[in-house]
Parts: sequence; C-alpha cells; structure tokens
Amino acid sequence: MKKILISTGGTGGHVIPAQIISEHLGMNFKIIFTSDVRGKKYLKDEKKKVQLINAPKLNIDLFFPIKILKLIYLTLKSFLFLKKENIHKVISTGGYMSLPICIASKFIGIKVYLFEPNLTLGRANKFFLKFAEKIICYSSSLNNFPKKFTHKIEVIKPLVNKSFYEIKPNYDFDKKKFCILIFGGSQGAKIFNTQISKVIVSINKEYSIKVIQQTATENIENMKNFYNLNNIENLIFDFEKNFIKLIDESDLCISRAGATSLAEISIMKKPFITIPLPTAKDDHQIHNAKFYEKAGCCWILEQKDLNYEKLLRLLMGILKDKSEYNDKKKNLEKLNYQNSWHDINLKLNNIINEN
Repeated sequence: MKKILISTGGTGGHVIPAQIISEHLGMNFKIIFTSDVRGKKYLKDEKKKVQLINAPKLNIDLFFPIKILKLIYLTLKSFLFLKKENIHKVISTGGYMSLPICIASKFIGIKVYLFEPNLTLGRANKFFLKFAEKIICYSSSLNNFPKKFTHKIEVIKPLVNKSFYEIKPNYDFDKKKFCILIFGGSQGAKIFNTQISKVIVSINKEYSIKVIQQTATENIENMKNFYNLNNIENLIFDFEKNFIKLIDESDLCISRAGATSLAEISIMKKPFITIPLPTAKDDHQIHNAKFYEKAGCCWILEQKDLNYEKLLRLLMGILKDKSEYNDKKKNLEKLNYQNSWHDINLKLNNIINEN
C-alpha cells in the first residue's frame, strides 16, 4: 500500500481537517502524520504514526539566524524521513510547521498537495503554490490567490467529521428553552465570557434561555456560578470531543469564524452569529464569515463593534421574529444540498490518485 504523509500542526484548524483527510484516504493509502508540538496534542489518540517536526516560526527577531539553521536541520531530517518511509505523496494543511516537509519533498521530487480551508490563501500555501501539484479548497475565489495558478484549484465541500453526516439534526425551535451555544475555537475567546454573558442575563428576563458555553478550564466554575446566580440553565466546558452533540442541542451558535467551526455549524444547519477573530492573519476569518453571510446563513458582528446594546438588539430581534432565523436555516439547507461524505471521499481520492 502506498504511503501518504499529511503535514499539519498548530491549532485545531490545521489538525482537524488533516484527520478528516486521513479518514477519507485511509482505505487506499497508509497515512503518516508529521506535526509540531502544538499539533501533536490533538493527535495523541491517533493510531497512525506521528513524526515530530517542530518547525520554528520565521518571524524577524534577534533569533532569526538560529531559526534558519533549525529550519535547515529540520529540512534535512524531513528529507531522510521521507526517503526512509518511502512516501508516495505529501499533503500539507498549511502553516509554517509544514515548511521543512514541503521543501524536502521538492528536493526529492515527491508531489505535494496543498489544503486551504480558509477563503484567504495562507502565506505558507502561497509560498509553495508554484511547486504544488494541486491546492484543495472550498472555493475557486480565494483572496490573495495568484490568477496564473487557478488551474491548480480543486474545490470540495467543507470537511467535517463523518459523524456529522450520520446524525439527524434537531430543529425544535419552539421547545421550552432557546439554547445558545457560545464557543471561540481551539484558542478560546475571553471577550465572549464578559460581553455575551451579560447580554444573556438580560434576554433571560424575557425569554427562557439555556446556555452552552466554552471557556478556559480555570474559568469554568466562575461561569457556572455566574449563570446559576442568574437562574440560567447552563453547560460550561473547555474542550468537548463529542462537540457535535452540543451543536445539535443548540438553536443558535455564536462563534469565531474558523473554517472548521463554520463548516460544522453549517452542515448541522444551525443559524449562527459569527464574531471573526480580528488578529487572524490576512483577515482570513472575516472572509470566511462573509462567504456564509453572502449565502444568507449567518449574522456577522465585528469585534470592534461588539457591545452590549448591539448584541442585545440582534438576539432579541432573532427571538421576537423567527422569520429571519427560519430564512437562514433554509439557506443552510440549500448550501448543504447534496453534501455527502461519499461525494467528498470520491473527489479527494480522485484528486490524489491523478497522475
């Protein structure tokens, strides 16, 4: 069986799609992962081989020369690893952690496939685009994408875990309590703890609310106590492996705009408010959010505009008049029409098996 190496790391936004790609290709190829220290924690339950390639972030500072030397060393290490494992093809999910593997693959002559989940082309993917065989993404119109390489684009439906296709979503909008799921992605969102929680308390005076909210481990008890004191049913968590059940239980999601998070909410057909991370590189989260806004699936609030009055007005409007909420739910159904695990599986395997 031929071997495919998937290079990933950093945040869940890189690692989760890598795991899903592995699941899609695992029947036809033997999969090996490379990752950095940050990404390896997400892969600790993987039965497949995981090789640590802890690449440095190449920002310009006093230690830049040392970082370059380390990159050269890791590229040599990657070269030897690729040769030893007899890797057939490489898939990179982007980010600087993939640099040594991609550079080494170029020297050996191994075909490299890039994966870009965001609507803005990442810097590492842009750097390797010239040498890549294909770039797999969710849209043919990526921001910052060089037109001369458009022939390399392969568009697929957004990647989510197989379990998302196997659950029947809960659409009971009229149940006794309206459930709001609040989460800020794998890196969390501290601003959600203060700004949104106060609005929830005000809304609960007029509508019966249940809150499912992500926060830092050390803040779980404080959040629970806050909601309990205000007589609001709550479930507070830091990390939840079975996240699909939390989405399914909710009526509305409030989230950052990471590609994987929005894909998971979308396929569950849950209308959502997204607050893009303002520090995301190249504003990729705002572009992710606008893709769904254009399709009529969500509301966008920029963090600089996030305040008590604006969020309260938006949420009260959603609860008072269900028409806009229902329109967004219908648009999510249209967006995910004919979106199946089988179709994505077939497309991915065809892309990788070409040539």
